[in-house]
Amino acid sequence: MDDSRPIFRQLAEQIENQIIDGSLVEGAQVPSINEYAAFHRINPATALKGITLLVDAGVLYKRRGIGMFVADGARSTLIADRRTTFRDDFLRPLLAEARALGISAEELADMIRKDTTP
Repeated sequence: MDDSRPIFRQLAEQIENQIIDGSLVEGAQVPSINEYAAFHRINPATALKGITLLVDAGVLYKRRGIGMFVADGARSTLIADRRTTFRDDFLRPLLAEARALGISAEELADMIRKDTTP
């Protein structure tokens, strides 16, 4: 956890990352609010707020008396959301700067290929 963003958002993002990387699979039970609170040494209300973000987004669901579980389709939903965020936060500004500098799409693609080639 860092100080730059609210803790509940960081917790939600951590759970999202575990779903995306496969360490939390669809249908799997996630730790309880109290377990998250104890592990991260945070207030249970803060942990609940992070979990609630994911429930509201349809990523987690509650089974009364049992706990929280990863929803079916959660991974694909999260990946689609992250792709949209990536496009908006990184790709669009990159393309705008490339246009301002007169860099063509082909030149930009070549730059990317050269930087990703071992």
